[in-house]
Amino acid sequence: VMAEAVKFRRRRVLTPEEEERQQLMEEMAQTRLLLNQAYADFNVQSDPDLIDSCVFTINALRSRHSYLVRQMKLLETRKGDVG
Repeated sequence: VMAEAVKFRRRRVLTPEEEERQQLMEEMAQTRLLLNQAYADFNVQSDPDLIDSCVFTINALRSRHSYLVRQMKLLETRKGDVG
């Protein structure tokens, strides 16, 4: 009986820049998810205090998303300077 060769797929080792990019992408995805949830909460609230709370949350998440976009652009700029 001939033994079947088992192929193991090796994971390529990511560079620090690739790891940072992957982390930023994951954080951006999580922030977008939280932002969508915050908008959904805003749309169902009727109490003024809860509406204010939703607005603050939305603004905070939008600021975080803007920060992550800037970090991604900075990473891409550094990558272009090196490569």
